[in-house]
Amino acid sequence: MRVIMVVPTYQEADNIAWILQRLRTARPDVDVLVVDDNSPDGTGRIADDLAAADPQVHVLHRVNKGGLGAAYRHGFAHALEAGYDVIGEMDADGSHQPEQLHRLLDAIEGTDGGPAADLVIGSRWVPGGTVVNWPRRREALSRGGNLYVRVLLGISVKDATAGFRLFRRDALEKLELESVRSTGYVFQTDMVVRALRAGLTVREVPIEFVERVRGDSKMSGKVAVESLRRITAWGLRERREQVRRLWSRRSAQEEWSR
Repeated sequence: MRVIMVVPTYQEADNIAWILQRLRTARPDVDVLVVDDNSPDGTGRIADDLAAADPQVHVLHRVNKGGLGAAYRHGFAHALEAGYDVIGEMDADGSHQPEQLHRLLDAIEGTDGGPAADLVIGSRWVPGGTVVNWPRRREALSRGGNLYVRVLLGISVKDATAGFRLFRRDALEKLELESVRSTGYVFQTDMVVRALRAGLTVREVPIEFVERVRGDSKMSGKVAVESLRRITAWGLRERREQVRRLWSRRSAQEEWSR
């Protein structure tokens, strides 16, 4: 399989060389695509230097900071066009450890004893998953947010907001990226729900998630609340649509029985 990891960046000059070196060391067979949103700290220039020295590192430069989801859509589309078989995503800050990528790769191929998958999620909240250096408030926010997502959207995935993932190319093609409108962190949940609605096989594997030690986190309480607000509006629309379809089917059945 040809595998590529899409790594979106904004203001990650302190981390980008460090995380790419770890990724290339842990999995020399995996390519990397950095998608930089015109970082003013020079992240994009550092990525270009790394790409010039390593043909398996590639860089896309976006003009503006358009949000996490927009960066991933851009990167995924580029990877699909380039013919990759498996397209992954991970953060640039070290939260997602490249040394654990093999767990996701084994799961997508089914060589870990489980079924092969269309989407694999590196999960913090399945048995064996852990977080390091998180305050209790942030852990409670993440656990509570994911519980809320499960109840509201009627899904079983424990960590729908996680950002360490692998997709098979045919799975992304079925999800029709051009129809995805999510731009922020809600993009992660959106893609999980779309995959489940499309009947794709989604698996979670445990990872150790490590809080960043350098640079500033893009996730704040305000961002998390805004994401949940958008998920609420989206989820309620989904439920209304489900009720409408159920009512239409029931009306049709009643009409047929007359």
